[in-house]
Amino acid sequence: MSPGRCSTSAAGADSGRSGLARQAADLYLTRMRSARRPLLAAAIGLAAGRLVAPAWAASAAPALAADATAAARLAERLSRLEEDGLDPRHYGIPASALAAGDPAAYRAGLHRAASLALNDLLLGRVPELRGRPDIRRDPAAIGAERWQAELAESADPAAVLDRAALLPPDAAVLKAELARARAVARRGWGTIPGDATIEPGSTDPVRVPALRARLAAEDPALAAAPDRGALYDPELEAAVRRWQAASGLEVDGRVGRISIGLLNRPATARVDQLRVALDARRAAAAEPAERRIEVNVPDYRLSVTEDGREILGMAVIVGRRDRQTPMLRVRMTAIQFNPPWGVPERNAREDILPRLRRDPQAVMERGFRIFQFANGERVEVDPRTVDWSQYNAQRFPFVIRQDAGDANALGRIKFIMPNGDDIFMHDTPDRHLFRRPDRAFSSGCIRLERPNDLLALLLDGTPGWDLARAQRAIDSRATSATPIRRQLPVLLSYRTVTVEDGRVRVRPDIYDLDTAYVRAMANPPRVQLAAVAGAR
Repeated sequence: MSPGRCSTSAAGADSGRSGLARQAADLYLTRMRSARRPLLAAAIGLAAGRLVAPAWAASAAPALAADATAAARLAERLSRLEEDGLDPRHYGIPASALAAGDPAAYRAGLHRAASLALNDLLLGRVPELRGRPDIRRDPAAIGAERWQAELAESADPAAVLDRAALLPPDAAVLKAELARARAVARRGWGTIPGDATIEPGSTDPVRVPALRARLAAEDPALAAAPDRGALYDPELEAAVRRWQAASGLEVDGRVGRISIGLLNRPATARVDQLRVALDARRAAAAEPAERRIEVNVPDYRLSVTEDGREILGMAVIVGRRDRQTPMLRVRMTAIQFNPPWGVPERNAREDILPRLRRDPQAVMERGFRIFQFANGERVEVDPRTVDWSQYNAQRFPFVIRQDAGDANALGRIKFIMPNGDDIFMHDTPDRHLFRRPDRAFSSGCIRLERPNDLLALLLDGTPGWDLARAQRAIDSRATSATPIRRQLPVLLSYRTVTVEDGRVRVRPDIYDLDTAYVRAMANPPRVQLAAVAGAR
């Protein structure tokens, strides 16, 4: 049976609407072919293939109520969709020359392009992404059908797009920053050679001028300052410190490997991150007003909020690039004191095995115990008796466990939030790492800067428990656990762009998730417009 003959929907109304879509699209295809617009005609054919009738295709006559002057303003506004982070080329905007040759086809095409653009401005270009439960849309809260009706009926449809573009939180601030980023990207910037640290007060005839030129491309104050040539002078140091603060790096004026890597990113990278920030905010579902925990992974920060107000915040350490912390929506259910650590297989092979080769005694002294299965039973092995050079990452028939204690990688407290990735939050003995601005060091779990503060908050309302009892449990050195009465929702999210007090902060895209989002934005637009959302 051909695809066109098997479109019987579970709802009778859907099949009727599907037939209307094909008839309207066929009529419009004829018009577009006569107007020699094959690309746009192909897009309309795609609409018919999806069996959903857009609002503009519901009749042969164009639906736009705007006069010719307003239609021209709409066409001009569509050409500026880049300022909203969208690509005008995705919407099949008809050429202005068509307006004279076939006004009806031109207005219908203009309405189609505007409807698609409005849909993306309201609901986001990317409806969802695999592995990103932190991205959730709530189309019902937007009332997109009403917006589509207003677009068709308005005497100034361009103004409708303007208002829709400003719906997301912080949209005006982000759009202004996007415009600045695009202006910088058009000019471009050079790169800084080498990766050795450039120290304040040093002299380098090649790298210091390159650093100055790179920062001056986006720092007007430095661009206006006197050029000291090869000298890393106080004006350049101040500019470096401003850039480090804005990038979430340690503000020390020293330009090392990490700073150089970020400075050498193409200017378009910041543009893309801002585009993602705008799109991800569109129709974003509201988070619950109840007390909840959120970790913004690329910002290395945990926040506990209640009724929209932060009641606890702290630095965190997250998974490194090759062992990424996954995005999750879970609940915190229990707390474990003095936890042992069952070393994951990958960590055992890649991290512990090299240490066993170097000094098995030192591994033992840090509380690690080695087990091997023999005749179906787990048997402990003395690591000092094993020739570890015989084993490698592909051949490692051992299980490793670290006993609870001061050296344990999980510290003294583990916060349990059941999930399929075995991700949890925990204390850590490596407190010095929290002084680092870039904190992607873990194997995926989340290390907390102030675990006792989170402990106190979670024990609130748990009968029989307070900080004093928790401290006694820790001091006992015995492993124990307690469920918590108030099981808070936990969100692990990925937002490289944040707005604080009207200022935009852009963090590095440590897992390239923004890059993946940008690729998704390049996909063809959804033809299922909000005006017929009930058919979806």
